Amino acid sequence: MDLAYLRAHPGHLPTFLLHQRIRETPVTGGDTCVASRLTLDDGSSVFVKTWPEKSDRTRPDGFFVAEADGLCWLADSGAPTPGLIAGLPQLLALDWIEPGPPTAESAARLGHDLAAMHRFGAPSFGAAWPGWIGRLALDNTPSPGPWSVWFAERRLLPYLRASVDAGALTDADARLVEEAAGRLGALGGDESPSRLHGDLWPGNILWAADGTARLVDPAAHGGHRETDLANLALFGGAPHLDRLLAAYQEAHPLAAGWQARRPAHQLHLLLVHTAQFGGGHRDAVVAAASAALRG
Repeated sequence: MDLAYLRAHPGHLPTFLLHQRIRETPVTGGDTCVASRLTLDDGSSVFVKTWPEKSDRTRPDGFFVAEADGLCWLADSGAPTPGLIAGLPQLLALDWIEPGPPTAESAARLGHDLAAMHRFGAPSFGAAWPGWIGRLALDNTPSPGPWSVWFAERRLLPYLRASVDAGALTDADARLVEEAAGRLGALGGDESPSRLHGDLWPGNILWAADGTARLVDPAAHGGHRETDLANLALFGGAPHLDRLLAAYQEAHPLAAGWQARRPAHQLHLLLVHTAQFGGGHRDAVVAAASAALRG
């Protein structure tokens, strides 16, 4: 199987993998899927994600198809994503992107690319397909907004409830987050929906050798652009984040007060982490909710 054959017959890939007809090299990935680099007969490489065979959960219906739909939707705006080769029920196959070091220049280029993607817009909050973020369902039911109501109902409260049920957050923590969710509208900065990556923490940027950083592992949907930018500051922050944000501001300036709104936007992804991984991120949720209340 060479790359031209694979592009013409992507549905054959699972059979070739099952019968070990392609050289497969493990790649460091996230906590949800197994990532591999495939080397084809013509020497070209392909990136593939599959569901772990020994997972304690069965693969959700539409899991990889939703990611493929999201990647194509982002690419339609001109966003820098790896090219899609196959989005099948059992796997996702993408063009292999040779990794490279993050530089100030590539960060600035990414800032401009994110601005263009966000400005392209979305028809509503949510998306036309059921979503996933990690192994958790993401309610993408299209909504006209306003953003503050939609974000509280669809992006905060479901993961808050799941976090409390899992024992990761206390009832007192939940009351704090609920209070913060209730005052989102007072923070200002409401906008029409932008086209979002949706899970844009620093680990979902692939810094590439060609100098163009790619967006990977999306939970794509229509939302508030400040959410993508706020998530870039989580977990140590993206490299050269100041340069990235400066370039973004040059291309698509943010409404006044965006820095103060950052903790409110980060609450979604932090709650996803407490719902999925437990109490290790509790302090970050409490700090973000407290900061959102201070506004």
